[in-house]
Amino acid sequence: MPRPEVSLRPVESADLAFLQGLYASTRQGELERLPWDQATKDAFLDQQFDAQHRHYQQHYREAEFSVVLHADQSIGRLYLFRGPTTYNLMDLSLLPAWRGRGIGSHLLSLLVREADAADRSIRLYVEPDNPARRLYERFGFTITGQHPVYLQMHRPVARRLSA
Repeated sequence: MPRPEVSLRPVESADLAFLQGLYASTRQGELERLPWDQATKDAFLDQQFDAQHRHYQQHYREAEFSVVLHADQSIGRLYLFRGPTTYNLMDLSLLPAWRGRGIGSHLLSLLVREADAADRSIRLYVEPDNPARRLYERFGFTITGQHPVYLQMHRPVARRLSA
């Protein structure tokens, strides 16, 4: 598969509407099962996005909040906190039209290489039925905990064999 031509740039305040729409796209399947009207769903998504955004900004001040770009088009987000021993992959999301094109795999491979070079493990949380879980497993993540809504997954540092 050819290498996706993507880049990252820091999130700006002008990105909030895009990020809110991206967030809503990640919850679409879940909300389709609910008997709510669209206005109620929209209000719920707005509230959930706002709560998540404020939580990340407050509790992960040192994290990198990036927009994923293809050319100059915003297509996703990557939120990463580089801790002293562990990287916390807070979020890697792409718009539906960009999923399944190898972009997530490409970004994750870059992150894994960086973490290994820095001698850091990677931790993330994922819903049990999220298709991205299979991607994480392919990169060596294993389930290390279960929370009411999420699975905690962890990838240890890949140890190099000395010559």
